[in-house]
Amino acid sequence: MLAAADVKDNNASTGLWCLLVVAYAGLRTLRPMQVHDDIRSVVAVVAEVALHVVIVVSTGYWDSPFVFSLITAVIVAGFTRGFAFSLLVATVSVLAVTVPDYVRNDHADLRVAAQWASEMVLIALVAGYARRISGEADRQQTLALDRLGRLADANALLFSLHRVAQSLPASLDLDEALDSTMGRLRDLFEFTAAAVLLLDDTDRGWVVARREGTRLPPRIGFDDLPPALATAVAQRGTVSEPNLLVAGGPGLAPRMYSGIYTVLLARGSVIGLVSLEHPEANHFTERDMELLKGFAEPAALALDNARWFGRLRTVGAEEERTRIARDLHDRIGQSLAYLAFELDRIVKSDGRGDAVGPSLEQLRSDIRDVIREVRDTLYDLRTDVSEEHDMLSVLNLYLQRVRDRSSLDVVLRSEETGRLPLAQEREMFRIAQEALANIEKHAEATQVTINWQCAGHAAVLDIADNGKGFPIGQAGRLDSYGIIGMRERAASIGATLQVDSDPGTGTRVRCMLGVQPAPRASLLGLRRSGV
Repeated sequence: MLAAADVKDNNASTGLWCLLVVAYAGLRTLRPMQVHDDIRSVVAVVAEVALHVVIVVSTGYWDSPFVFSLITAVIVAGFTRGFAFSLLVATVSVLAVTVPDYVRNDHADLRVAAQWASEMVLIALVAGYARRISGEADRQQTLALDRLGRLADANALLFSLHRVAQSLPASLDLDEALDSTMGRLRDLFEFTAAAVLLLDDTDRGWVVARREGTRLPPRIGFDDLPPALATAVAQRGTVSEPNLLVAGGPGLAPRMYSGIYTVLLARGSVIGLVSLEHPEANHFTERDMELLKGFAEPAALALDNARWFGRLRTVGAEEERTRIARDLHDRIGQSLAYLAFELDRIVKSDGRGDAVGPSLEQLRSDIRDVIREVRDTLYDLRTDVSEEHDMLSVLNLYLQRVRDRSSLDVVLRSEETGRLPLAQEREMFRIAQEALANIEKHAEATQVTINWQCAGHAAVLDIADNGKGFPIGQAGRLDSYGIIGMRERAASIGATLQVDSDPGTGTRVRCMLGVQPAPRASLLGLRRSGV
């Protein structure tokens, strides 16, 4: 539009330059300049600047209608190379127009040149600053996309591991835990042969707990482990072998060329091994390695929990059998022995011709008492704390039966603001049950006072009687009173058991969980300590 006046004055050269400028602008609109850190990009920018300088000089210098075309060249220079290059291009452009104009016309107005020079410098600064902003934005976008990609991979990995964590610890049965482990391995990895080995503490070998796709002996010694598995044990981590033949030996299964192996760590010790193998070399990827690393921890936890639960279940069964045998011996066994003696006495009295009617009547009453004792014993054995029945409610029911079958005056005081975990609450009840059984059998007491205080994760059980007591220093006597069993129960849940007794003054049993032993423990003390 600025060139229209010259074209109207029949200035044909201005019209031709106008067509050239428009054609070049259209070309760069359709095919923008591709800038890289090389000489070709610099030459392209210099060529554009030179083209527009030539057009401006040819059509009137600073009075040229195309003088604004120099602005685009300076902007392109600033966006491509930054501040320094854009300032250099602006300076060279201004000098390339001003010097020939001044030489041609001695009366050239340098004020116009100074104004355009200031304009070009400002445009160069703005272009360089815009390049810095856009470049920083591009870098941030690239970093964000890269971080987003890593987060997407991590999210997929965490989702897979979350599914593992949800399913693996679901059962405390070792067989179910092993089956679940193999099922998760099949879901997460593509393999041909897999095995889960568990450490056998008896002979320090490995038990083949589960296998798939290969035949293995029931046990594998340390010296018989393949090199890759031995390396995993030595490093206590995860090992990938893309080519087992090059790595120095075969894997766990024959004719396998790649494998990944990991140890199962629990409580700081190696409890097992996982082996995954495939007949193709370089089959397992880096993602498989990361996934197996994440898989190993929850799998080891589930298997270790199952093994310990099996051991504790065996120990618990033995303990319960011992307790039941003791109860049967102390209660029912003695009663049946008494009945046998009475029957022998009655038979002998009848043989002498003595009257046995009153003795038989007494025997019938004694048999009824024994039947009631059997029922009470069986009921006590079945009574236990559960999710539906807490320690206080079960203890109340048990105390009511104690009152009914004995002359004890039992007083229960309680202060409860929360429940213990079920396993701890059950052991607390068994300790109370054992202490009350000892009082019934041995204390010759008339009064029992029970204090039960529970504040969530801390609790105090205090049982005191006014019986005859016993000397604490007599270990055999303590064992006969079942105190060793109570101490073992307390230790199994992290509690402390205190027994205070003197002959003639009574006995006091105090079990404290999450509380420092003190003469008198109360919930006020628990609350002050932040428990």
